[in-house]
Amino acid sequence: MQKNDLVTVRIEDMGTGGEGIGKVDGCALFIKDAIIGDLVEAKIMKMKKNYGYARLMNILAPSPARQNARCKEARRCGGCQIQEMDYRQQLAFKKGKVENNLLRLGAVPKEVLDAAMEGIIGMDEPFRYRNKAQYPIGRDREGHLTAGFYAGRTHQIIPLPDMDCALGAEENQPILQEILAFMGEYHVQPYDEESHAGLVRHVLIRKGFATGELMVCLVINGDALPHSDVLAERLSSIQGMTSITCSVNREKTNVIMGKDIKTIWGQDYITDYIGDVKFHISPLSFYQVNPVQTERLYGTALEFAGLTGKETVWDLYCGIGTISLFLARRAGCVCGVEIVPQAIRDAKNNAAINDISNARFYVGKAEEVLPGMYEKEGVQADVIVVDPPRKGCEQIVLETMVKMQPDRIVYVSCDPATLARDVKYLRGNGYELDRVKAVDMFPHTVHVETVCLMSRVEGK
Repeated sequence: MQKNDLVTVRIEDMGTGGEGIGKVDGCALFIKDAIIGDLVEAKIMKMKKNYGYARLMNILAPSPARQNARCKEARRCGGCQIQEMDYRQQLAFKKGKVENNLLRLGAVPKEVLDAAMEGIIGMDEPFRYRNKAQYPIGRDREGHLTAGFYAGRTHQIIPLPDMDCALGAEENQPILQEILAFMGEYHVQPYDEESHAGLVRHVLIRKGFATGELMVCLVINGDALPHSDVLAERLSSIQGMTSITCSVNREKTNVIMGKDIKTIWGQDYITDYIGDVKFHISPLSFYQVNPVQTERLYGTALEFAGLTGKETVWDLYCGIGTISLFLARRAGCVCGVEIVPQAIRDAKNNAAINDISNARFYVGKAEEVLPGMYEKEGVQADVIVVDPPRKGCEQIVLETMVKMQPDRIVYVSCDPATLARDVKYLRGNGYELDRVKAVDMFPHTVHVETVCLMSRVEGK
């Protein structure tokens, strides 16, 4: 096969970016916008030795799982890589993705995995689940002010149809419309990356699903937003509006938020609940974007931890203490570790507003704090919970956990591949995989969260 060749392909699998994968003459082709079960005509765009990339030209026979996307910009936007796949098939695909990684990369014996693997937790309504959205502001080809999302792997803004995203809160639409109308009326310019000119870079919107409270934060390339009192008056009339702020970011960077937050109106935070635990959320706070599934994810972690009220628990990569505070209600003591100082400040504040006194938090890298305290102070744990970034746990973290010999390790993962790698190490060093449950935190995307229970095997 060569570039520009047309081929007919049956899609048999999907890649990490949501591309359909099919084989022609033993060579794997990655085809964006194709889903498992499709028979497609595709045009070769690039060929390597054993694989290539092709563009979807025609769907010759659609998959039984294919459906119309709710958003007409789903393909261009790239935020919902598999919105055209039936939701039940999305869940089956994600559960299979976790299983295949544990089998192939994790070398978990099939009989062990079959006994441990439980059903995936999906959503009853897999739309309108995001409590946070960040919209770049710019101009379209006709020069009109616009807001939307970046097209995949570009900084080209794809305008939202009617200023509405099918995954976001319904309040986002009137908020964006009000901001763009204000900018047009008062000639407030959007930011231009190439010239580093203009003022408004992004608009961050957050909603507390349990409380209905709304936050708006405008990211600006300057010290102040002109006529901010006018915008505040207009936005504050929207039901639930609680916090209106500006984030100053004058850097030439792809990082969205600046470090300096200025309050324009109301509070500098909103309040939300996960279960019965209250959280204060600022513009810079890390907070899971799907609160419905977050409660189920953390509830699963709590169940797997098997706490009786006496255990010492270490929670590594704890963020603002969301899992820590869930665990603290059932544990003797919880120690959380997180590298971001602001997150630890939030964690301590969240513990205080919930009257939780048995949770302690440490700033630093998990790979430095845990080994250091183990070697110097001999700290121990009955249960260790880890919720690492996509790259998984650092090797020294795994080694220290094994040395500490907790009864149980609860591993919360956002990447099945690195989860499988770390499970393989733990299985080889005295632990067995007891329970696995996938949780669909991000419907219509290829991402999946997983909770694993690793139990110590006596005598190993």
